[in-house]
This record gives sequence, C-alpha cells and structure tokens, in this order.
Amino acid sequence: METIVLGVQPRIVKKGDAKRIRNNGVVPAVVYHKGEETVAISVDELALKKLVHSAESHIIDLQFPDGKIKRSFIKEVQFHPVTDRIIHTDFQLFSAEEVIELEVPVAVSGNCAGVEKGGKLLIILHALTIKGKPENMPDHLVVDITELEIGHSIHVREIPMEAYAGLQIMDDPDSPVITVLASKKEAEVAAEAAPSTTAS
Repeated sequence: METIVLGVQPRIVKKGDAKRIRNNGVVPAVVYHKGEETVAISVDELALKKLVHSAESHIIDLQFPDGKIKRSFIKEVQFHPVTDRIIHTDFQLFSAEEVIELEVPVAVSGNCAGVEKGGKLLIILHALTIKGKPENMPDHLVVDITELEIGHSIHVREIPMEAYAGLQIMDDPDSPVITVLASKKEAEVAAEAAPSTTAS
C-alpha cells in the first residue's frame, strides 16, 4: 500500500473556528490513538479531497510544522449534506505491529460471463473493511467476476482471501458485493416467457 505525506497544522478549537477555516479552503480534523490525547488539526481541502476520492486506499504520514511525522489512516469523513464538501475528518494513528481495520476499495478483474450475455454489472459495496497489519493492507481488493452470471451475486463470504494472507473481511458475510442485473430488454423477454396463471 502506498504511503502519502499530508501536511497538517495544529488547531486551537474555538467557537465558530470550524466555519471560518472552511471558508479558507481548509478542513478541520482530529488525530487520535487509543490511550493518547486527541489532537485537533487542519488540512488543506484540495489535498484531502484527492485522498478521500482516490480509487485506492493509503497509509498517510501526517507531517506537522515542527517536522514530526505521525503515521495514520482516514477513519471517518463527514460530508456536507447539500454541497458534498468535506467538512471534517478523523485520522487514526497506529504502530507497525498494531492490527487495524481499514476500508479498502473493491476492484474487479476478468470478463464477466453475465455482462457478455447482456447483463449489467453492479458493484454494491465499493469498499470493504479489512482487518490486519498495515504492512499487509492492499491498495484495493481484487474480485474475479469471470464466472458471474446474470441474476447472480458474489457475497462477502465468497471472496477468496488466499492472496491476502493475514487479512480478514469484517463486513457481514451474507452481504452481496457485486451482482449482474438483467437488462431491461431481457427482463421483459423473461416476463413474457413466464407461464401466466389465472384464478380458477
């Protein structure tokens, strides 16, 4: 997994401070670690936006003005309900030997059988929560969709994890991750072909 350096500034929490700094293109955030005091910081909105909307997950080195670097990952992001701008972010620190839970984007591989027959591929869960050591975390979790047929789904429990040693998916095993929907035309054909039933 790639490590990204992100410059941050310590922040003194004051009433109305969050709104003021957002107007200057800066996002209020906090940095926390179990057993340590939570630290308020601010982050450049554009730099943060690139990380949040990336197709891959990252380890983030938070660089403070005094030169200190703290290794972290994004634990939570809050968006404005109307503008969708990032309004607050939580960064969680970790040590090299610590087991963490990180959201990892889902990527697909292979030519889907159902799509080749006219179906439409739908990714239901765009990211999965993975538990393990940071050094083992992938940029994304690759799911092979070659055998996926129309009307079928790949569930969390069906994702092979042999290639991701030491990692565990924490999401509900019964949750569908990827499915193939019938096209509107095929659905209409299937409906016409179905035997009609009449009340006797």
